[in-house]
Amino acid sequence: MNLTSFYIDLHGCAKNQTDAEIIVSFLEKEGFRYTQSPEKADFILINSCGFIQSAKKESINAVYELKTAYPAAKLILTGCLAERYSQLFFESMPELDGIFGNGNLAEIAGFMKKYKKNDDDERFVQTFPQEGISTAERPLLFNYPGSAYVKITEGCSNHCSFCAIPLIRGELRSRPVSEIVNEIKKLAENGIYEINLIGQDIAAYGTGKEDGAIREEVNKACAESEKTTLSPIAYLISKIAEIKGNFIVRPLYIHPDHFKKDILTEMKKDSRFVPYFDIPFQSGDDKIIKLMNRTGTAEKYQKLISDIRKSYPETVLRTTFLTGFPGETDEAAENTVKFLQNISPDWAGCFPYSREEDTPAYSMKPAVPAKVAKKRAAAIEKIQSEITYQKLQKYVGKKLNVLIEEIIELSQDEESDEGLAIGRAWFQAPEVDGCVVVRYERTFGKEAECVKPGNVVEVQILAVTGVDLDARFISLKKSAKSLLKFII
Repeated sequence: MNLTSFYIDLHGCAKNQTDAEIIVSFLEKEGFRYTQSPEKADFILINSCGFIQSAKKESINAVYELKTAYPAAKLILTGCLAERYSQLFFESMPELDGIFGNGNLAEIAGFMKKYKKNDDDERFVQTFPQEGISTAERPLLFNYPGSAYVKITEGCSNHCSFCAIPLIRGELRSRPVSEIVNEIKKLAENGIYEINLIGQDIAAYGTGKEDGAIREEVNKACAESEKTTLSPIAYLISKIAEIKGNFIVRPLYIHPDHFKKDILTEMKKDSRFVPYFDIPFQSGDDKIIKLMNRTGTAEKYQKLISDIRKSYPETVLRTTFLTGFPGETDEAAENTVKFLQNISPDWAGCFPYSREEDTPAYSMKPAVPAKVAKKRAAAIEKIQSEITYQKLQKYVGKKLNVLIEEIIELSQDEESDEGLAIGRAWFQAPEVDGCVVVRYERTFGKEAECVKPGNVVEVQILAVTGVDLDARFISLKKSAKSLLKFII
């Protein structure tokens, strides 16, 4: 058999996306060929999410849909769901031709080659211990042009009582400083404008049991320079700042119990680090916060945000909340609403609690009815929508740099001299926040040439529309000259 082409069906978070990009790299090095068309693929890899029930259902439904649509392709389940339930799905889902976990992505090519040597309909399953971090150069990115995620840690040792990530991806371990710096340097050299630092909790960078070498490097560097001791994440920020180039860096996913002041100190030294902080509080009720296995309180968290904003007046805050956690009373839910109003985040997501087996919260009582959890989530989302709308008003009339993601094409029966493009400013993270709708002269060559995916343009903000901004093109700030491929 000559099975060489593959397609990846993406699910889950940015960390899962980087895994998919690494899988592509390993497979292409071994002669496999990526295709954007599932109908042309010998293999269809479903890179699944196993974080919460709704994500699990989405990935499982994808298996049935893709098997029905493309019965001739070999269907391989990868990602978090494959890691967590490998044997269960192997035994219960004959639609799957194979299951490959996320522990050692470097072995994916060897796994796929089993099918090339096999003339029967034998199925395979393979997982590996959660050790180290799988890395590779990523010539193909599943972002919009000009943007990339850089994973700096793997796994998590926080053990929040509701979270299955340590069960799926293991305990925290971190990539070497030099490896991260070199990756960002190459991305910047290839025209990437926006670097998003990701990990389950990037503030914990360098603190894992396997991270002794990183801590030794930090201590040695601080001793030699006679600087005050830095936390590993602050040290990493300082080393990233030494990279030359026109790009911005956005840190994502910081656990509120681990936020360190020297993060702010180092970020403020380089304007390329944008003051965007993604701090998932999950609740504003002290009892629920404790049940979630967190050490803070609503008061401490409010002070944290106050201190950040005093130090960094331009701060943009994103957070998330979890409604319906076991034991969440009406009073506790109201405390979360008050907390939300007090910290007034620019962006917030809210999700009903998902009961995950093998987590401490799984057996906690009393359970909150799903309808109640959804109603509380909807109430928070409604309040947040108004907060976001008011927060965005400060940008009206201002000039901002915007990374263009895509052009809105006119239909065949539409005629207009005005073009529309979708982009994002520094305070809008990919996928989760609002966007900027950029208006430009479609029939005027100069503007049409400037407003292209991957380019950074200066715009003037005209108005707020819901959670988005309406803007008018002014000038080109940076042209995309990337050697990387993008799949959007």
